[in-house]
Amino acid sequence: MKNELIKKYNVAGPRYTSYPTVPYWNTEVPKVEDWKEAVKKSFTTTNATDGISIYIHLPFCESLCTYCGCNTRITKNHAVENKYIAALLKEWKMYLEVFEETPRIREIHLGGGTPTFFSSENLEKLINGILSTGIVCDDAAFSFEAHPNNTTVEHLQTLYDLGFRRLSLGIQDFDIAVQTIVNRVQPIENVEQVVNAARSIGYTSINFDLIYGLPLQTMYSVIDTIHKVNVLRPDRIAFYSYAHIPWVKPGQRKFTEKDLPVDEAKRALYEKGKELFEEMGYVEIGMDHFALKSDGLYKAAEAGKLHRNFMGYSDSYTELMVGLGVSSISDTWNAFGQNVKKVEEYYELIDKNELPIFKGHFLTNEDELIRKHILNIMCRFQTSWQQQSEQCDAVFAAITRLAEMEKDKLVVITPFHLKVTEAGRPFIRNICMSFDARLWSNLPQSQIFSSTV
Repeated sequence: MKNELIKKYNVAGPRYTSYPTVPYWNTEVPKVEDWKEAVKKSFTTTNATDGISIYIHLPFCESLCTYCGCNTRITKNHAVENKYIAALLKEWKMYLEVFEETPRIREIHLGGGTPTFFSSENLEKLINGILSTGIVCDDAAFSFEAHPNNTTVEHLQTLYDLGFRRLSLGIQDFDIAVQTIVNRVQPIENVEQVVNAARSIGYTSINFDLIYGLPLQTMYSVIDTIHKVNVLRPDRIAFYSYAHIPWVKPGQRKFTEKDLPVDEAKRALYEKGKELFEEMGYVEIGMDHFALKSDGLYKAAEAGKLHRNFMGYSDSYTELMVGLGVSSISDTWNAFGQNVKKVEEYYELIDKNELPIFKGHFLTNEDELIRKHILNIMCRFQTSWQQQSEQCDAVFAAITRLAEMEKDKLVVITPFHLKVTEAGRPFIRNICMSFDARLWSNLPQSQIFSSTV
């Protein structure tokens, strides 16, 4: 039965780090004044109570990992660091001018690319440049992504001294054949050194990113990888489905679909991984995430406070998230804005003292309601529409679309309430798609999303 369900529901679909999803945004360039107004409104309303989050995209990598779907710039020239950091700080200054008040900083996340491509001195310059203009909240959460091969003790100590307590390491798979074909060779000894150094310094939460469905990956390699992961005992694990999108990321054409485990074989890798994680004391959190009960992500899920945004799952929430750097996305809760994706274009706009937004979306009332239901499903595996304010045509259309999933025992629908069953959790993206009014009103004519299973 499980294999039949996989075949039935393994379709292309969004990962829902936002609603509406990026392909369904209004693609017109938002007027800068309108964007600033949305930012200022959100900041003024929530800064004093919630503070703000900051995502900083650091796109540079020394080599291309061919599985990667992120916006990257490949170079071994570290002279690029200074110019990029200067541009980031100038962009931040533009947002400070919009705020007109001192921001209270609750979250900072450094993503990439490879944040540890940058020297510890330059990262210190960047973070100090931001922190010197704001007030750090007492319960602030600062985190960064790191490559085990180039993360030094200096990186770890410098960022720790600046307030970072969370570290995310890209592991993917420890099998050398898999590492080689995706151009990401990193011995387990390198990972162990970084983990041990981080813990001795005082980091309180270490995350491992793992991917299932990679080329040449086998059941044996996944089991072996997970047993090695368990020895190192990260506090959190993100166990992602590999997104094969060679039409977007040409680097993925270095291998073919024949090299990939698909459908039942791919899902079996996840099911085995989930089984092993649970045996090892990890609890499934949301979609594709696992955490020890001592970690903040588990505690947030238990308290019903888990949140999801462009940075993934979070145990804290701010209405305003400011994205700095190429391709970064900002979220005012009522509007989205994305920066230009090319470094040269980013520099050009920053030099003109212009916010580098090239794409955006201002949410309608229906958008906001649908987003609420999708976030509830993604973070709590349930949602309800008891109140009239929680109802709209899209909700009732979703109930109709979910009839087949209810018959397959993937969801339980009672008057004004939906609950995802244990069997339905692997199909959570499909369940959210049922609510996606923009997708259903304009079904794509070609594949723009990765497969859901």
